[in-house]
Amino acid sequence: MLSENRNKKYESFGFRFSGLHQDRIVGIHSLGWENIDSTDYNWDGLKRSEIGRFVFQYTLSGRGTIDIENKRYSLSSGQAFLVELPSHHRYFFPKDSEHWEFIHITLFGKEIQAAFEFIHEKIGSVITFPPESKPIQLLLSIYQHAVEKKINDAYQASALAYPFMMELYRFARNMGSSFQQWPEQIAKAALFAQKHYNEPIGLDDFVSESGLSKYHFTRMFHRTTTMTPLKYLTKIRIDKAMELLRSSDLSIQEIARLVGYANGNYFSKVFHKRIGLSPGQFRESKYAVPVDHIIVD
Repeated sequence: MLSENRNKKYESFGFRFSGLHQDRIVGIHSLGWENIDSTDYNWDGLKRSEIGRFVFQYTLSGRGTIDIENKRYSLSSGQAFLVELPSHHRYFFPKDSEHWEFIHITLFGKEIQAAFEFIHEKIGSVITFPPESKPIQLLLSIYQHAVEKKINDAYQASALAYPFMMELYRFARNMGSSFQQWPEQIAKAALFAQKHYNEPIGLDDFVSESGLSKYHFTRMFHRTTTMTPLKYLTKIRIDKAMELLRSSDLSIQEIARLVGYANGNYFSKVFHKRIGLSPGQFRESKYAVPVDHIIVD
């Protein structure tokens, strides 16, 4: 899971695999989840040693800053930047920010260069992504693979990086017609749920993270997502449970614990109510049911 507790150690990974296909398609150079609170964090894009690398960095909470060419952007929850190394940019922790939490990935290869050029021309270098958007969900999944030590060669790295790149393409192409920016307070609360779904969190935690009153928050959250905060949390937990039921031999009780339920029986009742099958029935049918996700209202 993405977090064992709220004080989970932040981690970064570097990948140095052989394999010429990475240069032709897309490879992962580095990946990490960080929480910065020092002005020592300061990266000048013209002073980096990396060449032909492309940095995608997505803000989860707090605030950071990036200068691109002669323009300054303040980066808050839900905002990302995509920049090439080397190039005329600088991203840093500003003095008036309390912290800057973000997830980042550095990619390379001819295909990601083409993607960068398309995205830069289409929507620029600073982009706002809803937490539910496919690129962010894939990035969180790639990070989880790294944490679980499941990225062990160039082929695995490219197999994970390529879908992420293609979803960036799709997002950029469709942004003008279908994108609706989530309010920052709602994005912060949704990202909080996605990071801490395996903990005993509730509505008060959502409200605290958003900085709004409970009444205002619940109305805005429902208007933005068409779900109540607790229904949204349940959706995340059941989606994660389905992944574990398909891909592991863990017991139902253990899966319940990993997705935030202390009681296996209660988890089974919630699962059955949403999916129409018990966890055991879902696991037994996983090779017969030709779907990856079950969509419910």
